[in-house]
Amino acid sequence: MPSGVFLRQIRWRTGEQKIYPWALPAFQSLKEIDLIKPVTFFVGDNGSGKSTLLEAIAIGCGFNPEGGNRNHQFASAHSESELTKSLNLSWSIKPQHGFFFRAESFYQFATYLEEMAQQDYVSAEEVFRPYGGASLHHKSHGEAFLALFTHRLAARQPSLYLFDEPEAALSPTGQMALLRIIHQWVLSGQVQCIIATHSPILLAYPDCTIFDFDYHPFKAVNYEDTLAYRITRQFMDSRPRMLAELFREDESD
Repeated sequence: MPSGVFLRQIRWRTGEQKIYPWALPAFQSLKEIDLIKPVTFFVGDNGSGKSTLLEAIAIGCGFNPEGGNRNHQFASAHSESELTKSLNLSWSIKPQHGFFFRAESFYQFATYLEEMAQQDYVSAEEVFRPYGGASLHHKSHGEAFLALFTHRLAARQPSLYLFDEPEAALSPTGQMALLRIIHQWVLSGQVQCIIATHSPILLAYPDCTIFDFDYHPFKAVNYEDTLAYRITRQFMDSRPRMLAELFREDESD
């Protein structure tokens, strides 16, 4: 077992196929997956179930479903899914440190930190020090993402980091910066990452496992077999032809 693999297996009990997420083709007939690499990706189209599974793992680890660690409990309208209720996580060791990053609720997380900084029992300096010393609201969206990844998330102890679409506010160079950060974590042997993404740049990380939710049920695939890679490669190689195909129907109206 490689170092940095703490969560080894994810199992679930399937329910009635009319109920979400069991109605999703990706989950039909599949009841468990093994994690054998420090970095695992979930990839697939919107609505395929990758973020649903990642969120269920986060809740099973005790993280706020809206994002953060076990101590970040800001308000949420979240309702627990059937998958969360049926999930079973198997560990080599269970890290005491971790973080669930959600791009869609990152603004609320940054606001939560702002509200903490206004409390009497803690100074703003103490609140923002782990995030580079400044409010995340005082940075661009992408800069705030990278400040979190660079300063708040470290590799000093066994840690599990769950990221839901971290590329959302990152430029291509920002995504490559995140790849470098992830690689430093992996080299430490202290960090396991599970990442739901659409990014062909992030998916290019070497020696990882990619579970593709566009297959029914979802399964491990090679990088070059993902739709994210194939469509991007096809577009870059044949841009004029693909644009002509995309716009042909509009021009004929």
